Amino acid sequence: MTTTASSRPDTAASSVPSVHHGRFAGKSVVVTGAAQGIGRSVAERIAAEGGEVTLVDRASLVHEVADGVRTAGTTVPNIPVHSVTADLETFDGALAAVEAAVASAGRIDVVVNNVGGTIWAKPYEHYTPEEIEKEVRRSLFPTLWMCRAALPHLIAQESGTIVNVSSVATRGVNRVPYAASKGGVRAITTALALEAAPHGVRVVATAPGGTEAPPRAVQRGPLPASDQEKAWYRQIVDQTVESSLMKRYGTLAEQAAAICFLASDEASYITGTVLPVAGGDLG
Repeated sequence: MTTTASSRPDTAASSVPSVHHGRFAGKSVVVTGAAQGIGRSVAERIAAEGGEVTLVDRASLVHEVADGVRTAGTTVPNIPVHSVTADLETFDGALAAVEAAVASAGRIDVVVNNVGGTIWAKPYEHYTPEEIEKEVRRSLFPTLWMCRAALPHLIAQESGTIVNVSSVATRGVNRVPYAASKGGVRAITTALALEAAPHGVRVVATAPGGTEAPPRAVQRGPLPASDQEKAWYRQIVDQTVESSLMKRYGTLAEQAAAICFLASDEASYITGTVLPVAGGDLG
């Protein structure tokens, strides 16, 4: 869960990441949901650590973000940065994104599946059937489809890593469809790891807790408007802070650090694992 500055509690941690120079040198990394938030932070860090990165998002903003990552420079000169627009709620979109990344970089070594996020925040009995389906399409299917689209490439080269982004909101209030979707992401991770390991492919995940972020450039859905909707959202914020042993939200840098560790060769003996990054909240 990410919140904007207007709704989040203050955090105590620095937002400045500790860069591991050259950690992704020679690696081709695909990051989805990369136009903003956690995905953008991960893409920036991968590039700063020498990786050739492909940013994927359905918002055209991703191209502007990629330009910023490219001009910011990396620890390895002339590392390419690519961007792709695709609707990852469909298999065709996921397949197109993977094929574009392979065409640009020649191979894929790491896929970070970051697309997802609560659209509505309210008790389950207030969701319409259409809203429930939209939540599942938004937060489950992009990971399901990207794993399916990327896996044949990783199996063929007998190496690679998939890092999925789940959530500790699998145990949280006022977002049951989102919780169900992120529970599915956990299941994809643990089940696919069994199948992929014989092919030299690792499948891991993080489970972020509440994470502060700048105001979203592209909204997931309608913002809380009525007093009741604002109160339901406030319940999520309060429960998130209370469930964290550290009693605060995390930063984008803290989330990116965990994802990049699991994506790197430093985590070469870790697979089938979901790492909570939520100040002690295990979800």
